Amino acid sequence: MRGLGLKAAIIIVGAGAVMTVPTLMVLRSSPTASTTPAPTHVTEPARDDDDLQVQRAKRIALARATPTPASAPAPTAAAQANGPAAALHSAPPPPAVGAVPSFSHVFVIVMENHEYNSVIGNPAAPYTNGLVNSYGLATNYYGASHPSLPNYLALTAGSTVGIASDCTNCFVSATNIADQVEGSGRSWKAYMEDMPVPCYMGALTGNYAMKHNPFMYYNDIRNNAARCAAHVVPFTQFWVDMSSGHAPDFVWITPNMCNDTHDCPVGTGDAWLRSVVPTITGSVAFRNGGVLFITYDEGSTSAGCCSDSWGGHVATLVIAPNAISGFRSAVAENHYGLLRTIEDGFHLSHLGAAGWASNLPLREYFRN
Repeated sequence: MRGLGLKAAIIIVGAGAVMTVPTLMVLRSSPTASTTPAPTHVTEPARDDDDLQVQRAKRIALARATPTPASAPAPTAAAQANGPAAALHSAPPPPAVGAVPSFSHVFVIVMENHEYNSVIGNPAAPYTNGLVNSYGLATNYYGASHPSLPNYLALTAGSTVGIASDCTNCFVSATNIADQVEGSGRSWKAYMEDMPVPCYMGALTGNYAMKHNPFMYYNDIRNNAARCAAHVVPFTQFWVDMSSGHAPDFVWITPNMCNDTHDCPVGTGDAWLRSVVPTITGSVAFRNGGVLFITYDEGSTSAGCCSDSWGGHVATLVIAPNAISGFRSAVAENHYGLLRTIEDGFHLSHLGAAGWASNLPLREYFRN
């Protein structure tokens, strides 16, 4: 009997074990018994302002791509560093690739010796920064060289002509933008603040310095007395010409060494621009297909881009009736590209480095 009881106990225990296995299998397969956590929604972290600037730079570079296989220059670290400032102003998307528009009149004002960040965002320059909000700003633009004179030559001849100083007796025989403009049947004048008389040959008087007047370095201008006196004139003539409605097709303006911020603070130059720019933007010459470029000749560093351009990171404004309001471009640009822009807008050939593929025209600032 004891043996029969033991056998019965074994059978009962075994049956219980057999029933337990399916039960456990059922429990494991039940969703309520799962140990895997339910999936949660993961939010992608928002891009910061620097990332937005990088993405904008990539879009602009793509829009500016040329038919050649070479890719557009990547924005520099200096340009990316301006991301937070750029993000404060909502700019429209870059326009489609297109040619520089035709210009009826071109105005150029050259300021002096400040890096980009000492002008853009500087509370001492409210007028300049107001223009930035209304027109175009090159955020990745560089001077050609150091010191001042080579930059002025680059802007007008597409070359520093081998000059690496502010020499005052180093005259050159080089084709320049004045030759091109005049040869195309257009008119031009260079207005020099504090120049005592037209075609003044002296190197320095008061706040006027010849080193900021490139036209007096070109032999075909300085050695032609009649031509020189008719075209290279004191700034006082600017007011006469503008008020009479006789603005030349190409206008170059050099402020004196205080108002261009060479010897005086940024605020002084800003106040001077406030007193001059409205006369330009309010003129018929500007409103009917004109453009105004305001640039600094060089910065305080040797930052550069493109080819043979290392004159510092400087502010350059593109002001035109058909400019995209508040547009900021991170495309790498320089003085040679600015000259190229003027030549393209006047349908002229390219001088020197203005014709190099690396030196792009400033064309993305304009509405098509």
